[in-house]
Amino acid sequence: MLMNDNDKAKSIRPRPVRDSISEMAEIVLPNDANPLNALLGGRLMHWIDLAGAMAAHRHSRAYVVTASIDHLDFLVPVRVGDFVILRSSVNRVFHTSMEVGVKVWVENYRSEEHHHVSSAYLTFVAIDATETKCRFRPSSQRPRTKNAATMAPHAAAKFAAPNGRAGKRFGVRQVFSRPLTGLRPDH
Repeated sequence: MLMNDNDKAKSIRPRPVRDSISEMAEIVLPNDANPLNALLGGRLMHWIDLAGAMAAHRHSRAYVVTASIDHLDFLVPVRVGDFVILRSSVNRVFHTSMEVGVKVWVENYRSEEHHHVSSAYLTFVAIDATETKCRFRPSSQRPRTKNAATMAPHAAAKFAAPNGRAGKRFGVRQVFSRPLTGLRPDH
């Protein structure tokens, strides 16, 4: 990628998605919960942001800042003592930003049950030490699925419903119209 003298942005070489896959785990403590012993939504949002940032850092090898999060539904409650597992990976890279998918599961180690809690798509921008946006070089790597390649730019339109909310909570497929690349509960 050629840059002129006015474009001082650092150029980041392309990397495969597998290099960005990240996982983190948290145990829900009383300080993380409301009076009903359920995880605070804001705490989960914070963990989602951290998990997304881990994947973005791994992909860009640079500082990253959160530009947006598209939508968040809490599908099942998470209780004090439960484990929260967050898995993230970069789904798509644009000129100066990247879309990261985060999936969240709750695991009750006493009953050995696990359930999908939430999923989110976040946009991160890589910056250098002077807070200048970094540019991504075009990748010759083909996306893993046609779905991920063609639908990522249109995510907002797919999530929006006439009443401003995503579809009813009947399942992940109705809430999210495309898969989170490389993220499955058994991996």
